Amino acid sequence: MARTVWDSSVGKKTVMAVSGLIMVLYLVAHMIGNLKIYFGAGEFNHYAHWLRTVGEPFMHYEWTLWLIRVVLVVAVVAHAVSAYQLSRRDINARPSKYVHKKPRASYATRTMRWGGIILGLFIVWHILDLTTGTVHSGGFQEGHPYQNVVDTFSTWYGNVIYIVAMLALGLHIRHGFWSAAQTLGAGRRTRDRALKTVANVLALVLTAGFICVPVGVMTGVVS
Repeated sequence: MARTVWDSSVGKKTVMAVSGLIMVLYLVAHMIGNLKIYFGAGEFNHYAHWLRTVGEPFMHYEWTLWLIRVVLVVAVVAHAVSAYQLSRRDINARPSKYVHKKPRASYATRTMRWGGIILGLFIVWHILDLTTGTVHSGGFQEGHPYQNVVDTFSTWYGNVIYIVAMLALGLHIRHGFWSAAQTLGAGRRTRDRALKTVANVLALVLTAGFICVPVGVMTGVVS
């Protein structure tokens, strides 16, 4: 039964919609946490430490954080695999030759495709930069996330990578939220305007909320 659902286009779109909404919920929480950087190093570092102690003493140190990470990895992989397979299925369904000029993919389709690739590459870079410190500029300080963030956004390339990725994220969410609502049956003619407004506002808030962190470092508000 599960295999049958997964093999269908509707099943893959549903997986994309659900996994996408899971990631959006995480992004909202992540953005709110990031904004704590404006309250100073002590507040931000304490928040980062708190993430590792959530659920104690029932949960062991970092267990809740690792559980969240596992859920996110599953969501990202499911989302990416579904998107790739749907894209391949769409390409294979097209006739080999067109009588007229081959139609180009829609702006939304091209944005989602390239936006997904950009975000995938960004996730890898972001983890290597601020989680493992592998590609971090300067000296990565374990347990001092505030200083690590400031170090990253004190470099021109750190700002470029992050801002470009966040702009891609905004466009991805703007179209993706709308598509997810349609897939999950929330779309109705009477709700279309409201859903589009929610998608636009959500994309704008998340984009601005994430970008304001490097902007804060660049302007000296966060230092």
